[in-house]
Amino acid sequence: MNPTDIALLATAGLAAGTVNAIAGGGSLITFPALIATGLPPVAANVTNTTAVFPGYASSVYGSRIDLAELARDGSRRLLVSLVPTSVVAAALGCALLLLTPARAFDFVVPFLVLGAAAVLGFQDRLRRLVGNPRDLSPRRQAVGLHAMVFFGSLYGGYFGAALGVMLVAALGLVLDHSMARVSALKNVISAIGGVVGVLAFGLFGPVDWADVAIVAPAAVVGGYVGARLARRLPSAVLKALIVVFGTVVGLVLLYRAFR
Repeated sequence: MNPTDIALLATAGLAAGTVNAIAGGGSLITFPALIATGLPPVAANVTNTTAVFPGYASSVYGSRIDLAELARDGSRRLLVSLVPTSVVAAALGCALLLLTPARAFDFVVPFLVLGAAAVLGFQDRLRRLVGNPRDLSPRRQAVGLHAMVFFGSLYGGYFGAALGVMLVAALGLVLDHSMARVSALKNVISAIGGVVGVLAFGLFGPVDWADVAIVAPAAVVGGYVGARLARRLPSAVLKALIVVFGTVVGLVLLYRAFR
């Protein structure tokens, strides 16, 4: 590996960690960077999942104040119950990646990302159709939350680009909290999926550990910075940034799928 590759991967890791903490979609930065250094697509995908996980972990630490506020609001038991849902779904996603052709899913991913950005952008209107989260019964809220986490973690285990956009959009439909708190919960779900991915791909996937050693530390720094930045941004600004970034990610993925 030459110095240019090292600089490219370190810069991509820093940017991806920051973006993942704020909106998600950092894999769109690190994945092409890994490809550019010569890794084949599947190896780049599993290496990327392994490398960005520390960034998710640091973003959880960076958003710990919002997580503590969520727990104080009486959501601790519900949040803890999401852990097994996320673990099982992420494991299924990892299995799909390792056992099935990736090309077919490449055509689905852009529409999922664009759909998530649209859901977040029109969240207020959708709430009027499906009901405001504060009007949901505890049972309906819990079922909806588990469903959102399951499908988000399934997707995250498979590829994960713009996972944060999807999670923020979906969680916002069933949780009556600020964007900062929703983003904090998104960081936790992403980190849980990251743990599963590291274990699965570390054991069964073609991970390039030299690349991981470069990207991971940079992603840690970026994840912490991004989480702190997300907490300082007003909800409207944070939502707009996520919608714009999600749309860009979706369009780039769409271009890659049909070029």
